[in-house]
Amino acid sequence: MSDTSPTDPIAETFEAQRDRLRAVAHRMLGSHADAEDVVQEAWLRLSRQDTATIHNLAGWLTTVVGRISLDVLRSREARPEASYGDGLSELVVTLDDNPAPEDDAVLADSVGLALLVVLESLGPSERLAFVLHDLFAVPFDEIGQILGKSTAAAKMLASRARRKVQAIERPTGGGREQREVVQAFLAAARRGDFEGLLRVLDPEVKLTVNTPSGVVVTLGATKVAAGAQLSASAATQGRAVLVNGLPGIISWREDGAPLSVLAFTVADGRITGITVVIDPAKLALMDLPDPA
Repeated sequence: MSDTSPTDPIAETFEAQRDRLRAVAHRMLGSHADAEDVVQEAWLRLSRQDTATIHNLAGWLTTVVGRISLDVLRSREARPEASYGDGLSELVVTLDDNPAPEDDAVLADSVGLALLVVLESLGPSERLAFVLHDLFAVPFDEIGQILGKSTAAAKMLASRARRKVQAIERPTGGGREQREVVQAFLAAARRGDFEGLLRVLDPEVKLTVNTPSGVVVTLGATKVAAGAQLSASAATQGRAVLVNGLPGIISWREDGAPLSVLAFTVADGRITGITVVIDPAKLALMDLPDPA
C-alpha cells in the first residue's frame, strides 16, 4: 500500500508512473516483492524532495528506482545466497492438461528460464545498463549518471550484457514440438536408454539442481545422461506442467507435499537446459498447483 494522496498533484503524477517504475524494478531484480519495496522507497524519497527542483519527474523517478535497484543488486552480489530462492519463487507453474494450439503463443511470449538465468549472471552495472536501455529506452547519458560512469562506459556495459543475452539458446519450435522432445527424454529415462538420452540432449546441456545443501550444476550430455543428479523416478512419474511457459514436470509426495519441479529448455529439437528444484524450503516458496 502506498501513502500517496489522490488530491496531491505530485502523488497523482507518481501514481501514473507507478506501473512503469514497478516494471523497471522487477526487470532489474526479478522479484515482485523487492520491486514493490523499491517503488515505495522511491516515493518516500520523492516526498522528502523539493519537487520544484525536479524538471523531469519521470526521469528523476527512473533514476532513483535505478539507483535503489543497483544497491539491492550489489547487496545480493555480496550475499549471493540471499536472492536465489526468491528468484525461484517467481517461477510460474501451471498444469499442462490437454494443451491447446494457442499454448504455442504462450510459449513464444514467456520469459524462458535461460533468460532468467543469464540476467542473474550479469553484474549489477551490466544488468542496469541492459534493462534500462534495451527494455525501457532510457538514454545512455542518464544511465551513466546513475552508475557514476561516462556515457561511453554505459554503452559498453549494455553492449557486453547484450552479447551475453544474445548468446543464450532461446527456446525454439512450437509447444507441441518441445513437449515431444521432453517426452522422448522421459521415455529414455524410464527405459534407462543412455543412447536415447544422448539423442535428445544438446552436447552442452546444463543441468541445475536446487538441493537443500545448495545448487549443483552438471554440464554436458554424457554427465547429464548418466543421471548422477537427476532422479528418473521423479522425472517419469510426475505430471506435466508449464514452468514460465516451458515444458516441465511436477511430482508430489504421498502426503501431497511437492517433491520436485523440473523445467526443460528446448532448442532445435534438443534439450539445452534442465532446472530441477528438490529443496523443500524453495518448493514451499513457489506457488504450485495441488496434486490431482
